[in-house]
Amino acid sequence: MILIIDYGMGNIHSVQKALQARGADTLVSDDPEELKKADKLVLPGVGAFGDAMQELNKRRLIAPIIEEVKKKKPLLGICLGMQLFFENSEESKGVKGLGLINGNVKKFNLAKDLKIPHIGWNQITGFDKKCPLLKGVPEGSSVYFCHSYYPAPKDKAASAAFTEYGIKFSSLVWQENVFGTQFHPEKSQKVGLGIIENFVKL
Repeated sequence: MILIIDYGMGNIHSVQKALQARGADTLVSDDPEELKKADKLVLPGVGAFGDAMQELNKRRLIAPIIEEVKKKKPLLGICLGMQLFFENSEESKGVKGLGLINGNVKKFNLAKDLKIPHIGWNQITGFDKKCPLLKGVPEGSSVYFCHSYYPAPKDKAASAAFTEYGIKFSSLVWQENVFGTQFHPEKSQKVGLGIIENFVKL
Protein backbone atom coordinates (compact mmCIF):
# COMPACT_ATOMS: atom_id res chain seq x y z
CA MET A 1 0.00 0.00 0.00
CA ILE A 2 1.22 3.49 -0.91
CA LEU A 3 0.30 6.25 1.51
CA ILE A 4 -0.09 9.79 0.19
CA ILE A 5 0.75 12.16 3.03
CA ASP A 6 -2.03 14.70 3.48
CA TYR A 7 -0.88 17.94 5.11
CA GLY A 8 -3.40 20.20 3.44
CA MET A 9 -1.11 21.45 0.65
CA GLY A 10 -0.93 18.69 -1.93
CA ASN A 11 -2.38 18.08 -5.36
CA ILE A 12 -3.62 14.84 -3.84
CA HIS A 13 -6.49 13.78 -6.11
CA SER A 14 -4.49 13.72 -9.35
CA VAL A 15 -1.51 12.04 -7.64
CA GLN A 16 -3.79 9.34 -6.22
CA LYS A 17 -5.46 8.78 -9.61
CA ALA A 18 -2.07 8.41 -11.32
CA LEU A 19 -0.86 5.88 -8.73
CA GLN A 20 -4.08 3.89 -8.98
CA ALA A 21 -3.86 3.94 -12.80
CA ARG A 22 -0.56 2.12 -12.42
CA GLY A 23 -1.97 -0.54 -10.12
CA ALA A 24 -1.21 0.90 -6.69
CA ASP A 25 -3.36 0.38 -3.63
CA THR A 26 -3.44 3.87 -2.08
CA LEU A 27 -4.45 5.62 1.11
CA VAL A 28 -4.57 9.36 1.82
CA SER A 29 -3.85 10.13 5.47
CA ASP A 30 -2.19 12.47 7.96
CA ASP A 31 -2.13 9.80 10.68
CA PRO A 32 1.48 9.07 11.79
CA GLU A 33 0.46 5.50 12.65
CA GLU A 34 -0.69 4.88 9.07
CA LEU A 35 2.72 5.98 7.81
CA LYS A 36 4.27 3.09 9.71
CA LYS A 37 1.91 0.55 8.08
CA ALA A 38 2.48 1.70 4.49
CA ASP A 39 4.92 0.04 2.08
CA LYS A 40 5.80 3.33 0.39
CA LEU A 41 5.13 7.04 0.97
CA VAL A 42 4.38 9.94 -1.36
CA LEU A 43 4.76 13.58 -0.29
CA PRO A 44 3.05 15.88 -2.80
CA GLY A 45 2.90 19.64 -2.42
CA VAL A 46 1.69 22.93 -3.83
CA GLY A 47 2.42 26.22 -2.07
CA ALA A 48 5.16 27.76 0.06
CA PHE A 49 8.03 25.96 1.81
CA GLY A 50 7.48 27.61 5.21
CA ASP A 51 3.73 26.98 5.24
CA ALA A 52 4.28 23.35 4.29
CA MET A 53 6.78 22.72 7.09
CA GLN A 54 4.40 24.41 9.53
CA GLU A 55 1.56 22.12 8.45
CA LEU A 56 3.75 18.99 8.72
CA ASN A 57 4.81 20.09 12.20
CA LYS A 58 1.21 20.82 13.25
CA ARG A 59 0.19 17.31 12.23
CA ARG A 60 3.23 15.77 13.99
CA LEU A 61 4.41 14.22 10.75
CA ILE A 62 8.04 15.38 10.59
CA ALA A 63 9.58 12.81 12.95
CA PRO A 64 7.53 9.88 11.54
CA ILE A 65 8.56 10.72 7.95
CA ILE A 66 12.25 10.85 8.92
CA GLU A 67 11.91 7.65 10.93
CA GLU A 68 10.33 5.71 8.04
CA VAL A 69 13.02 6.93 5.63
CA LYS A 70 15.70 5.68 8.05
CA LYS A 71 13.99 2.28 7.87
CA LYS A 72 14.63 2.38 4.08
CA LYS A 73 10.96 2.83 3.17
CA PRO A 74 10.70 4.34 -0.35
CA LEU A 75 9.57 7.98 -0.34
CA LEU A 76 8.60 10.02 -3.41
CA GLY A 77 8.36 13.80 -3.18
CA ILE A 78 6.64 15.80 -5.92
CA CYS A 79 7.35 19.51 -6.60
CA LEU A 80 7.14 21.30 -3.21
CA GLY A 81 7.09 17.87 -1.54
CA MET A 82 10.54 17.20 -3.03
CA GLN A 83 11.84 20.64 -1.97
CA LEU A 84 10.91 19.81 1.64
CA PHE A 85 13.55 17.02 1.56
CA PHE A 86 16.30 19.68 1.70
CA GLU A 87 17.80 21.52 4.65
CA ASN A 88 16.28 24.91 3.85
CA SER A 89 14.85 27.13 1.12
CA GLU A 90 15.41 30.70 -0.02
CA GLU A 91 11.62 30.96 -0.13
CA SER A 92 11.29 30.78 3.66
CA LYS A 93 14.48 31.91 5.37
CA GLY A 94 15.03 30.54 8.87
CA VAL A 95 12.73 27.55 8.27
CA LYS A 96 14.33 24.11 8.48
CA GLY A 97 13.34 21.45 5.98
CA LEU A 98 13.27 17.69 6.58
CA GLY A 99 17.03 17.42 5.95
CA LEU A 100 16.75 14.11 4.10
CA ILE A 101 19.07 15.40 1.35
CA ASN A 102 21.96 17.81 2.02
CA GLY A 103 21.59 21.09 0.19
CA ASN A 104 19.07 23.86 -0.20
CA VAL A 105 16.35 25.18 -2.49
CA LYS A 106 17.15 28.29 -4.54
CA LYS A 107 15.05 30.89 -6.32
CA PHE A 108 15.46 31.31 -10.06
CA ASN A 109 17.48 34.42 -10.93
CA LEU A 110 16.95 34.59 -14.66
CA ALA A 111 17.16 36.93 -17.63
CA LYS A 112 14.10 39.12 -18.13
CA ASP A 113 12.92 37.17 -21.18
CA LEU A 114 12.40 34.05 -19.04
CA LYS A 115 9.26 34.11 -16.94
CA ILE A 116 9.04 33.00 -13.33
CA PRO A 117 7.43 30.70 -12.39
CA HIS A 118 8.76 28.17 -14.88
CA ILE A 119 5.49 26.73 -16.19
CA GLY A 120 4.97 24.18 -18.94
CA TRP A 121 6.74 21.34 -20.70
CA ASN A 122 10.51 20.95 -20.63
CA GLN A 123 13.04 18.18 -21.11
CA ILE A 124 14.81 16.00 -18.57
CA THR A 125 18.35 15.00 -19.55
CA GLY A 126 21.68 13.82 -18.13
CA PHE A 127 20.13 10.68 -16.65
CA ASP A 128 21.74 8.61 -13.93
CA LYS A 129 20.84 5.33 -15.60
CA LYS A 130 21.02 3.49 -12.28
CA CYS A 131 18.03 5.45 -10.95
CA PRO A 132 15.10 3.01 -10.86
CA LEU A 133 12.51 5.73 -11.56
CA LEU A 134 14.07 6.34 -14.98
CA LYS A 135 13.84 2.75 -16.20
CA GLY A 136 12.38 2.78 -19.72
CA VAL A 137 12.19 6.61 -19.81
CA PRO A 138 13.85 8.02 -22.95
CA GLU A 139 16.60 10.59 -22.43
CA GLY A 140 15.26 14.03 -23.35
CA SER A 141 11.64 13.23 -22.47
CA SER A 142 9.36 16.20 -21.83
CA VAL A 143 7.59 16.60 -18.49
CA TYR A 144 5.39 19.28 -16.92
CA PHE A 145 6.77 21.93 -14.53
CA CYS A 146 5.27 24.67 -12.39
CA HIS A 147 7.79 26.22 -9.95
CA SER A 148 9.78 29.33 -9.00
CA TYR A 149 12.41 27.52 -6.90
CA TYR A 150 14.71 24.59 -7.67
CA PRO A 151 16.74 22.07 -5.64
CA ALA A 152 20.50 22.41 -5.25
CA PRO A 153 21.90 19.20 -3.72
CA LYS A 154 25.38 19.46 -2.18
CA ASP A 155 26.27 16.00 -3.45
CA LYS A 156 26.23 15.92 -7.26
CA ALA A 157 25.44 12.21 -7.12
CA ALA A 158 21.99 13.07 -5.69
CA SER A 159 20.95 14.53 -9.07
CA ALA A 160 19.46 11.82 -11.29
CA ALA A 161 18.25 14.13 -14.09
CA PHE A 162 18.57 17.78 -15.13
CA THR A 163 16.57 20.45 -16.92
CA GLU A 164 17.61 23.70 -18.61
CA TYR A 165 15.69 26.89 -17.92
CA GLY A 166 18.13 29.76 -18.05
CA ILE A 167 20.35 27.56 -15.89
CA LYS A 168 20.84 23.82 -15.61
CA PHE A 169 19.12 22.55 -12.47
CA SER A 170 18.37 19.20 -10.82
CA SER A 171 14.88 18.13 -11.81
CA LEU A 172 14.98 14.61 -10.37
CA VAL A 173 16.84 13.78 -7.16
CA TRP A 174 17.63 10.34 -5.79
CA GLN A 175 19.41 9.20 -2.66
CA GLU A 176 18.98 5.54 -1.71
CA ASN A 177 15.24 5.16 -0.94
CA VAL A 178 14.42 8.88 -1.31
CA PHE A 179 13.20 10.08 -4.72
CA GLY A 180 12.02 13.54 -5.73
CA THR A 181 10.76 15.21 -8.90
CA GLN A 182 10.65 18.97 -9.39
CA PHE A 183 8.20 18.32 -12.22
CA HIS A 184 4.71 16.84 -11.85
CA PRO A 185 4.75 13.22 -13.07
CA GLU A 186 0.98 12.99 -12.50
CA LYS A 187 0.55 15.75 -15.14
CA SER A 188 3.24 14.49 -17.51
CA GLN A 189 1.16 12.00 -19.50
CA LYS A 190 2.84 8.78 -20.67
CA VAL A 191 6.34 9.68 -19.46
CA GLY A 192 5.10 10.74 -16.02
CA LEU A 193 2.94 7.67 -15.63
CA GLY A 194 5.96 5.55 -16.53
CA ILE A 195 7.96 7.19 -13.72
CA ILE A 196 5.06 6.63 -11.32
CA GLU A 197 4.80 2.99 -12.40
CA ASN A 198 8.51 2.53 -11.71
CA PHE A 199 7.94 3.83 -8.18
CA VAL A 200 4.94 1.53 -7.69
CA LYS A 201 7.05 -1.45 -8.80
CA LEU A 202 10.01 -0.74 -6.46
